[in-house]
Amino acid sequence: MTPTLIIAVLSAYFAFLVLISKLTSKDQGNETFFMGKRQSPWYIVAFGMIGASLSGVTFISVPGWVASSQFSYVQMVLGYLVGYAVIATVLMPIYYKLNLTSIYTYLEDRFGFWSYKSGAFYFILSRTIGAAFRLYLVANVLQVLVFDFWNVPFAVTVALTILLIWLYTHKAGIKTIIWTDTLQTLFMLIAVVLCFYYVADAMNFSLSKAVSEISASKYAKMFFFEDLRSPSFFPKKFLAGAFLAIVMTGLDQDMMQKNLSCPTLKDAQKNMFWFSVILVFVNVLFLALGALLYLFASSKGIVASGDELFASVAMHESMPLVVGLFFILGLVAAAYSSADSALTALTTSFCVDFLNVQNREATKQVKLRKRTHVLFSILLFIVILLFKLINDESVVSALFKVAGYTYGPLLGMYAFGLFTSYKIKDHFVIPVVILAPILTYVLQLIAPIFWGFSFGFELLIINGLISFTGLFFIRTKSS
Repeated sequence: MTPTLIIAVLSAYFAFLVLISKLTSKDQGNETFFMGKRQSPWYIVAFGMIGASLSGVTFISVPGWVASSQFSYVQMVLGYLVGYAVIATVLMPIYYKLNLTSIYTYLEDRFGFWSYKSGAFYFILSRTIGAAFRLYLVANVLQVLVFDFWNVPFAVTVALTILLIWLYTHKAGIKTIIWTDTLQTLFMLIAVVLCFYYVADAMNFSLSKAVSEISASKYAKMFFFEDLRSPSFFPKKFLAGAFLAIVMTGLDQDMMQKNLSCPTLKDAQKNMFWFSVILVFVNVLFLALGALLYLFASSKGIVASGDELFASVAMHESMPLVVGLFFILGLVAAAYSSADSALTALTTSFCVDFLNVQNREATKQVKLRKRTHVLFSILLFIVILLFKLINDESVVSALFKVAGYTYGPLLGMYAFGLFTSYKIKDHFVIPVVILAPILTYVLQLIAPIFWGFSFGFELLIINGLISFTGLFFIRTKSS
């Protein structure tokens, strides 16, 4: 596969995204950019959210996890269903009742100024690091496969990557993203299905034979009840999945902005229901593909695992050209469907939560939003180059995980607001939300040493519980 062919296919793909942007951006006002005038069809939102929730990291990582964790990820995915049910029945009614643009204004209504700003700050920090990390991975792939061939510097590759996102989101924001994410989800799923089909065909497997071989393999175990200390222990995985869904969708401006663009609460709830059901099947498909990739790699003597597995098989000489091309398209689509909405959500949150754009003169609102959109594009560019400067995969991955710690305080604040009637001493909330992630990290370090116990994704619950407890100690009278 030549770099010229790859760039030609990607150019056609992005030209299509820009065309969608032109068709959806006749109205460039802030209400359109932030909320799509609350006119998004729920079924389009539901389908597009699949790509946005998976991201490029999931696209290449979930199949690679199969060797080390088998199908234990299904336990977490089942927990997602509980989390999404909580979002649809508890959080969404509140957001629609308060007619929110930024979901963090709930914290101001409930607790006060500093709680509100702390929640919005943690979102911006988390999404900036997360979006930059995902784009960093994709830029690295494009650099190796395409731009190194032409001696193009990595900084230029990154700038082009972000410029493409800016081009199709700067006018209509969420209104455009609802439709581009649908296209990108479609390409991502086509890539997975095609790769599954051609890998099975290369092994002379029919569909039923492929399923039976995967089921009989050492990778197919889903449920783990044997070892309480294991990160794969079912209750730990299930609960972690439920709480991860709540914080990374229900308490995340990026994901909720799409839901809140639906006309009514009932539409948004239908969107959440169908999205969560489809997501289960999509994740199982990714895991099945991972098992098949490992079986294929073993039969061909391909030495690859983890994040390298999918790319190594898709680019293998025995695979037809279409598999490699759709792997590239699927990876780019998965990464961009999460990164484009992240850029829009960061712009929305900063404009509403920190610049109070809604209180400015009408003539200045759009200009301020466009400047903010450019500034966050530049910020992502800088953070990605910093990741490259570090040039240590373990350190960069650790930074990405740090962003995960910042959702704990959000979980604690929202839980305290929803399930207690207390107010708090609002100015004391800052030390609480700073200390909670630090204490969680320390606990993660000492648990294996003192108790022989390893925490996994359930650290989010611990983080939220510490935040909740801290807020309890600074409580005042009931509201």
